[in-house]
This record gives sequence, C-alpha cells and structure tokens, in this order.
Amino acid sequence: MAKLTQEMKDMIGSQLNYLATADENGNPQVGPKGTMRVFDDEHLIYNEETGHHAWHNLNATRKAAVATVDRSQLKGFRFEGTVEFHDDDQIFKDAQAFAEAKHLPAAISAVVIHVTRIVRLDAGPNAGTIIAEDN
Repeated sequence: MAKLTQEMKDMIGSQLNYLATADENGNPQVGPKGTMRVFDDEHLIYNEETGHHAWHNLNATRKAAVATVDRSQLKGFRFEGTVEFHDDDQIFKDAQAFAEAKHLPAAISAVVIHVTRIVRLDAGPNAGTIIAEDN
C-alpha cells in the first residue's frame, strides 16, 4: 500500500507542492498548487481554483503526480495517483471553508488524489527509488 509517512506529511505541509498532469495527447503540464495538503494516510487534496490546464488534463486522464522537495535537505517525494472530484458534498464544503479561512479564491472543485505510488526525489543514488506502490 502507498501510505504517507509523517515525514511526507510534514514536507507536504511545509513546502510548495507542484502538480504535474498530461493531456489526452501526452503533452505535459506542471504548476504549483498552494492549497495542496494531506487528506488522510492515502490521499492528498487541493482546491482547484482556475479550471484551466491542470483541470482539463485531470478531467481527460484522471492521473496526477505531485512533487514536493525540501531544498535545504535535498530530499523530496513524488506522489502519483488517480483523482476524484468533489463539488457538491462535505469534502467540497470543507474545501470552501479552507479557502475562506486562508482568504483564497473559492474552489471550483476539491480534487482528491488517491496516492498509488510514492517515489523518492532525494539527491544522490537513491533518486527515483520507489518507496511504496499499490499492487
């Protein structure tokens, strides 16, 4: 099982996280997601605010990767998985409350990422090592 450790959760909470997607033709897109956070031990969540490139790609493929790195430690992780959208339930209401509390734009949707693989992004020989993967 691909479960988040406390170290991973702390890094997600303290660093700027980047969401990578690809469109239906395989064209890549990557951008920062300031609302990325831990949902539970197997899921990440972020507030989709713009509805542009990443939104299109996620709707087309349902696949995402999130990279987070602590540059001072030269350590990081990539979380890969599939997404589900919440726009009319308690998860969405909680995402809207999160945005309001942080003085952020309202969310179009709360995007939950089911983490199916975790890869080490540390500098050195362990870079690219798969830490955990759903079978």
